Amino acid sequence: MTSVPTPIPSRTQYVREEIKRRILTGRFTPGQALVETDLAAQFGVSKTPVREALKTLAGTGLVVMSQYKGVTVRMVDADMAREVYDVRLLLEPEALKRAVRRGASLDAARDALTRADQAGDTAERSLANREFHRALYVPCGNPLLGRMLDEVRDQAALVSAVAWAADPSWEREASEHREILRLALDGDADGAARALHSHIASFVRRAFPEVEEDFEAAPEAQKEDGQA
Repeated sequence: MTSVPTPIPSRTQYVREEIKRRILTGRFTPGQALVETDLAAQFGVSKTPVREALKTLAGTGLVVMSQYKGVTVRMVDADMAREVYDVRLLLEPEALKRAVRRGASLDAARDALTRADQAGDTAERSLANREFHRALYVPCGNPLLGRMLDEVRDQAALVSAVAWAADPSWEREASEHREILRLALDGDADGAARALHSHIASFVRRAFPEVEEDFEAAPEAQKEDGQA
């Protein structure tokens, strides 16, 4: 039997994922200039895959391309956090609720939670936490809803990276993750959705107190919706 060789990632894909990893782990910081020639030298490639990678990352909201300033890592401020987390609050608890109600497997979420607890560094823990949240909403039964949440996933991770650099809150969030998963595994769709809503809202309120007023009533509204 002839084995099929594992495809080698394209140079553009490799560069894109490496730049993304460095942004989401804080190695490239918000506002930092990303110079094509410097990145090409670092990765041992020509400027073309770097240019294409940066265009893709601009489309996902991680970098900003300016005619005058060139390419920079996107700045994180209260307005950005408000926009990104508003989308998450509107969609992510509903996706989890649907996943629980349809009896979807949450094994991937359990595995991600274990990896986060056992992580040896910030980058590994951050990646596991992102996978935990994705594993909650992907099996919702609506692929479009999952893709919509995927679109803001990297921007949410950038907000988290900035917040964690200023005030690490891993233990608190890990405890909240365990409670969300417990409720979901118990089949309590409404309770899991409320816990997830509270988890997301409390994080952005802690990281960006100036948006607290916008999200203050949201958890109660979510609770009322779940009881309707």
